Amino acid sequence: MSILEILLIAVGLAMDAFAVSICNGITVRDFGKREALLQGAYFGLFQFAMTAIGYFAGRSVSVYIENIDHWVAFGLLVVIGGHMIYESLTHKEEGCTKGDAKTLMSPKRMTLMAVATSIDALAVGVSLAILSVNIWLSAAVIGVVAFAFGFGGGFLGRKVGSLIQKWAEVAGGGILVLTGVKILVEHLFLGG
Repeated sequence: MSILEILLIAVGLAMDAFAVSICNGITVRDFGKREALLQGAYFGLFQFAMTAIGYFAGRSVSVYIENIDHWVAFGLLVVIGGHMIYESLTHKEEGCTKGDAKTLMSPKRMTLMAVATSIDALAVGVSLAILSVNIWLSAAVIGVVAFAFGFGGGFLGRKVGSLIQKWAEVAGGGILVLTGVKILVEHLFLGG
């Protein structure tokens, strides 16, 4: 798997964190650099950790499924991406609760948001184990991209608002689905 493919997966995974970050930018009074760094750190660290955990869990079963590994990777990425698209298009605007940073960005709340937006990274980690990639490079790229999207999303939310929040999740899901299709096509038709 090329670094470009890993980067595309990272962008797809970061879209949930990006949407949450936009919401924080909209709702947190006096959102600034401190809040941006905080949410970037939470999202980046959890995306990194969940990817690595998924990878090591996946390595333990990869020897048993090596004949169908491309189908498993395809299935996981399509299901994750498809779910992201479905959720963003079918859920009504929940709205973001307005408040101060101390309340809306408390350690407990940030941890819950980071875990919720990183569950997909766990499943992608399993896919990466099946594909036998360098996990530390892959997880680092995923973590850095999540940090960047978490950091920048809040500022974007302050400026643009909820208009782009939904479409960020649709784009992220689309990237994951297309990556899964690419893996399957390469294996079936190009001997990858």
